[in-house]
Amino acid sequence: MATGAGGGQPSVLSTLPKNLPLDFLKTITDQFSDERKIGTGAFGTVYMGLMPDGQIITVKKLAENSPIAREKAFANEVQNIMALHHENVVKLVGYCHEGQKKVVLNNGRYIVADIVESLLCHEYVPRGSLQKNLFELHTKMDWNIRFNIIKGICNGLHFVHSIPIVHMDLKPENILLDDNMVPKIADFGLSRLFGQEQTRMNTQNVVGSYGYIAPEYLYRGEISTKSDIYSLGLLIMETTTGEKNCPGKEPSAVQFIKNMYVKIGKSSASHLSTHC
Repeated sequence: MATGAGGGQPSVLSTLPKNLPLDFLKTITDQFSDERKIGTGAFGTVYMGLMPDGQIITVKKLAENSPIAREKAFANEVQNIMALHHENVVKLVGYCHEGQKKVVLNNGRYIVADIVESLLCHEYVPRGSLQKNLFELHTKMDWNIRFNIIKGICNGLHFVHSIPIVHMDLKPENILLDDNMVPKIADFGLSRLFGQEQTRMNTQNVVGSYGYIAPEYLYRGEISTKSDIYSLGLLIMETTTGEKNCPGKEPSAVQFIKNMYVKIGKSSASHLSTHC
């Protein structure tokens, strides 16, 4: 590994993610076998990769039919988090954007075509997502653990915003937990990188996860760091209460927020009555 001028610490260049060959990624995921599959989301399928030295990483094979073009999602992930190093941001360790000739069916005929595969490799975070721990496994979490998870997400988001990058898809599925329940923000496929003097931008192409999209982005296409803060507020409510934000057919979280307001109000009233 390359080192810095002092000879001790690794250089920045040596810590950047590597461009890895597709055949290598096929080998470490056992040819993308079902046994190595960790999960599937809107942006693709995630596999466990076992490196030659025994280290475990995750390999995400980007889907062709993701919410935004696969090329755009790949560029967002690689360019926006290439050199990010923070305890509460999942680390990108490698990537692959490689074409291979394949025989495919096209208009009733088999032809040889160049098929480009886009893959992203991240550090392995063993406990999985906050979504899984809160709502599927119902992992036991006392208040200290929940508070530290919230604090870690806030620290990670503050760092990301200082770049400045807007994540645009903050939700429990995109918060990963390590063995010590330290949270790491993941999945930057929808992220936007701002210029240093830029504070907002507008778009007509609104994409994101129902129930976590900020109103100004949802209805006016306005993007700023406030978009993430709105999603963060919902994340905090879910982590604190253990209640799942289930928007159903509506993209807004209005009903969830109203329900939380009523529940908190009743709980406060009950607490006061027992102490009067």
